[in-house]
Amino acid sequence: MAARVALENNGKDVVVIDVCGQSAEFDLFVLVTGQSRRQLHAISEQIDDALEKGMGEKRDGIEGYDESRWIVLDYGSVVVHLFDEETREFYDLESLWADGTVIPLPELGIEQAD
Repeated sequence: MAARVALENNGKDVVVIDVCGQSAEFDLFVLVTGQSRRQLHAISEQIDDALEKGMGEKRDGIEGYDESRWIVLDYGSVVVHLFDEETREFYDLESLWADGTVIPLPELGIEQAD
């Protein structure tokens, strides 16, 4: 749901990584790049709304909302990372969690526009 909502709000480079083999705390990371602070705020708010209303998921925490370079939405087993382009490139979570398994979006029933 988080990946779908991010794409619906024009998030770019959406990646879902299964990290349950590397972390006892988390199962999935959703990584998204946004183009502006306003867009990152909108994506985070829409994801929060969709997960809470549509799936009954309560957010456990949020970090980085005010600065808006890297917003982290913690839903327990799923953690959503919303980045500006520069910050995503700098922290390179895809490499840091390279032992995780990238789940292709079509396997989740999501088509990503090119």
